[in-house]
Amino acid sequence: MAFPESFTTARLRVDRLTEADFPELCRMHQDPVVMTHLGGVRAADWTAGYLDRNLRHWELHGFGLWILRERHGDEPIGRAVLRHLLVDGVDEVEVGYGFYEPYWGRGLATEVTKACLRFGLDVLHFESIVGITGPANVGSQHVLAKCGLVYERATDIDGAMVALFRTPTEPQMRSRSQARLAVGSLPRTACR
Repeated sequence: MAFPESFTTARLRVDRLTEADFPELCRMHQDPVVMTHLGGVRAADWTAGYLDRNLRHWELHGFGLWILRERHGDEPIGRAVLRHLLVDGVDEVEVGYGFYEPYWGRGLATEVTKACLRFGLDVLHFESIVGITGPANVGSQHVLAKCGLVYERATDIDGAMVALFRTPTEPQMRSRSQARLAVGSLPRTACR
């Protein structure tokens, strides 16, 4: 089953990437603030290749990159992604997002990331989904952790060191649950 080409969250409208989105991707990739944590400003020829790769991903897998708008608006405000990514030679599925600066700090990244994770885990039945972010991007690390991903390790992707987060495995979930039970069963004086 494929991920929906369009869907909504409480505050966002999420639409599948199309060729018509090339000017928007160029605008986003040339915005130094947006691209601060996404590899830096990119030229139009790089963006053309990015568009082609992401359109091909949709054709091959039935899910991929979406353009984000406010639920009742027409102006693009960012992008979100659920796509295959090679990490240390292993095919992983990555969740990610990027927003224009006026939309930072409003919980929108958390909102769209949770929606993508829900579809990836519950509809597409992936065993694991990863999120990557720069080691200094504390905001994105917070979003990934808030969405339930756990820091796994630092690794190199395309020549850049990144922090790799992953949806918890069964043993990690059991261990977190047991830790909560153990703390919850301690006498109140021991918890101070």
